Amino acid sequence: MKPDLSLVGIGLYTTAEAGRLTRVPSKKILRWLRGHTVGDHEYEPLWNSQVDLGDLGTFLSFLDLVQVRVAAAFIEAGLSPQKVRKAIAHGTKILQQDYPFANARFRTDGRTVILHVLQQGEDDRLIDLFRSGQYVMQRIIEPSLRGLEFENDFAARWWLAGRQAKIVIDPKRQFGQPIDDVTGVPTVVLARAAKSEGSIEKAARAYSVTASSIRRAVSFEERLAA
Repeated sequence: MKPDLSLVGIGLYTTAEAGRLTRVPSKKILRWLRGHTVGDHEYEPLWNSQVDLGDLGTFLSFLDLVQVRVAAAFIEAGLSPQKVRKAIAHGTKILQQDYPFANARFRTDGRTVILHVLQQGEDDRLIDLFRSGQYVMQRIIEPSLRGLEFENDFAARWWLAGRQAKIVIDPKRQFGQPIDDVTGVPTVVLARAAKSEGSIEKAARAYSVTASSIRRAVSFEERLAA
């Protein structure tokens, strides 16, 4: 069976993996990407995932992962999921790019996008909030973009605990799984090695990496599981 080359370099995550990395419940991510029904009302997906594996289930790309983080920040700020969907559609038109929330230009044009989807009379508080200045947008958006590195305006990699921690998600490496940047080995593999070998030093020898790489991976996986 030939590999699906369309998946190379974009990252690949289950909703459970995406939830673990973004701290957004996987069931919520699934609703956002597949839509859902409440009573007689049918809610459309907020956007269509970049990954389509048919009957195999719902999967996300790296850009989907970033968009989940920003969408969650807006919803926490009071924007309804339906307004987020409209903002994504409008942002796509304004920026002339898919995945507007993963685009660096959204930092400067995002306020215009959000105000366009709000309606006087039903969103007065949010209208006032977003009209009050760029600071509000920075307060909402910046935490969700923390650790991201951009190339050609798009999110290219995510330093999960800051670049100094040397743990990165790069869709071009290991299908976007969190890796130790120095060795390129997935953190989950190094952390499991430490457990199975019984010590960090033995795991380092078994995988021909430094003890520091093992420690970083173990620390990261422990924080992720907390």
